[in-house]
Amino acid sequence: MNVRVGSWSVRLAPRALLVTVLLILIGCAVSVAALATGEFTVPVPDIIDALFGQGTPVAELIVSKLRAPRVVTGLLVGAAFGLSGAIFQSLTRNPLGSPDFIGFTAGASTGGILAVVAGGSALVIAGGALLGCVATAALVYLLAYRGGVAGYRLVLVGIGANALLLAVNSYLLTRANINDAATAGAWLTGSLSGRGWDHAVPVALALAVLLPLCAAISRPMRMIEMGDDAARAMGIRVEVVRAAAIAAGVLLSGVATAAAGPVAFVALASPQLARRLTRSPGVTMASSALMGAVLLTAADLAAQRLLAPTQLPVGVLTAAIGGTYLVLLLRKDRH
Repeated sequence: MNVRVGSWSVRLAPRALLVTVLLILIGCAVSVAALATGEFTVPVPDIIDALFGQGTPVAELIVSKLRAPRVVTGLLVGAAFGLSGAIFQSLTRNPLGSPDFIGFTAGASTGGILAVVAGGSALVIAGGALLGCVATAALVYLLAYRGGVAGYRLVLVGIGANALLLAVNSYLLTRANINDAATAGAWLTGSLSGRGWDHAVPVALALAVLLPLCAAISRPMRMIEMGDDAARAMGIRVEVVRAAAIAAGVLLSGVATAAAGPVAFVALASPQLARRLTRSPGVTMASSALMGAVLLTAADLAAQRLLAPTQLPVGVLTAAIGGTYLVLLLRKDRH
């Protein structure tokens, strides 16, 4: 369906628009549930008052200082992971082409472990994770470059780098002292526990900068999905678009990992779930980002409530969901 606004023509897909609206509503519902429930239940009107600074001191402490930063961080990190996964699955034309599989998350984990072993603060660990992700991406890109970066080469080189980095991470954990190993192990699981506004703000800034870039390259990337030759025939500067997409995907994955740790499978599952809901022929960025936000926030809510008062790291839930999804995906591909 084409909608004309003055001299502009915008193509709208009704089903994709409906899915986008539903994901926004589900995300809002999950966020309200996360803000309202827990050891101390806060009614919805009190939540609204607390968010606008007009609630009781107890409600403002629980909502604004404790729960809201965790919920907002979960939404932003989930959106960043979902968008990063959509970018790499589009580039590689492979449902397994996500940061989890092509080494970028493992590289971020290596940087984070090194920062933990060095006795770094939370800020240093976050910086180490981001640098590790960027360094790994640069290495994978250079190794996969042969007059251009084909999707299958990026996946193959990334899988090899992922295996090597996982081995490095295991070695670092075995050589670290028991306290550092325990801290690194907890961080490697991925968690939103204890996250504050200082974790949410960097992710929000990264999304604010990178979302316009992703919107600008989304159409050229859809052209590249049909093949490099076809894209070049339509005037697309393939390598420029691909390099910009890789840079955006790496930064999104790196900043999300820095904020919440290497939360597994969100980047893998979100784009494919969104694609199946929208019935789009290719990966869609907006719905993938929203799916990632909903998936991570819902998983974190379940991790807090399933075995209450014991709280699970959100990475445990996302790994279980992602593993189930991967089995179903492989089983479907057999038929």
